[in-house]
Amino acid sequence: MGNNHLQMMREGYGNFAKGNIPAVLAIFDSDIEWTEAAGFPYGGTYRGPDEINREVFMKLGTEWDGFSVKAREFLDAGEKIVVLGQYSGTYKATGKSFEADFAHVWTVRGGKAVKFVQYTDTALVQEALYK
Repeated sequence: MGNNHLQMMREGYGNFAKGNIPAVLAIFDSDIEWTEAAGFPYGGTYRGPDEINREVFMKLGTEWDGFSVKAREFLDAGEKIVVLGQYSGTYKATGKSFEADFAHVWTVRGGKAVKFVQYTDTALVQEALYK
């Protein structure tokens, strides 16, 4: 089952990069727990695809120019999938851009993502938020 989860995650990141958010949301369990790092602009924990879409994805799409999540490596740890990569983007309100490495830790069960935890250098993101 692990390889299926790995493939699902690869496709999920590919769909996010193409802006196909409905396809991304479709791999989420209806009760998924999503945690953004405390220093990230949308820091906190969200539950369910609708709340994640409203509080994270829509803000990334409207408050940033060219926000990008480039996955570089996918690590299969059974029901955990770890994704390593890099964020980049320009915050519209300040015109400042940033790049920061990330680690995403997913928990996947029964073909659905049930948990997401973000790890990143939030100081690099914060620099883009303020003039």
